[in-house]
Amino acid sequence: MAEITGIYGVPHNPLLWRALRQDPLPDDLKAVAREFARLRSRLTETRPDTLLVISTDHLTQWFHDNMPAFLVGKAPEIPATFWAEEREFGIPPATLRGDAELGRALLTGGVARGVDFAASDEFRADHSVLIPLLYLRPELDLPIVCLFTNCMAPPLPPPERFYRVGEIVRQTLEESPLQRRIAVIASGHLATEVGGPRHFAGSPDTDFDAWSVGLLRKGAVEETLRSMTFERLLAAGNVSHQFLNFLVTMGVANGAPAMSASGEPSRFATSPFFEWSPR
Repeated sequence: MAEITGIYGVPHNPLLWRALRQDPLPDDLKAVAREFARLRSRLTETRPDTLLVISTDHLTQWFHDNMPAFLVGKAPEIPATFWAEEREFGIPPATLRGDAELGRALLTGGVARGVDFAASDEFRADHSVLIPLLYLRPELDLPIVCLFTNCMAPPLPPPERFYRVGEIVRQTLEESPLQRRIAVIASGHLATEVGGPRHFAGSPDTDFDAWSVGLLRKGAVEETLRSMTFERLLAAGNVSHQFLNFLVTMGVANGAPAMSASGEPSRFATSPFFEWSPR
């Protein structure tokens, strides 16, 4: 059977790619770099065979007229980075190796347990997949399975559905006959605004940042699911809905308090870093 070796949540802000490569590193980004390095070390220690990456396409290949709620990417080869990301943010193109066998198992097992997953063998990973990998596994040597969620095109699935999908992901992986050591990585945001009046001018809602990190630190499942409404997330910033991806990892962790949870302020927004016990 498959084994979950670690559960992590990290930011995927594309502006971090150039900013974190500055020498010397600006003071306001040192904590962000330190947390990425810490979780990279933690991930390496667990010796995973495959990475399951929970992320959100940014309206680049799925849009309001064709948006799956939850999609399993099960391709054996995954191109990464769209031309606009390379142009605007300097994010390098890459070709990632997929674990198609595990992707098929997740799709089949998830559907059998009540998740109407969509699936694709032809897709491209954007910065929500590649940025976490470049910092947590820069060798890009492990195969991945992508689990895309709709955090962009209303109506979004409710918070309870994100959490339940995480629970079913865990059940499916643990009951799979495949011999895999799997690390689960979700990428998302705390309070973040793109294109609006609070566009990347630090955090648009520091109270939300502290409160939401505290909820996951405590493992406050009921309060989290009750509170993370579309309206509350929108008030925090117009792309803050990608916090919902961390509810999937919360579900994978069976609602346990996070082993570590922090929001690190920077010039762009507050960057989230979470780790849950795989047990």
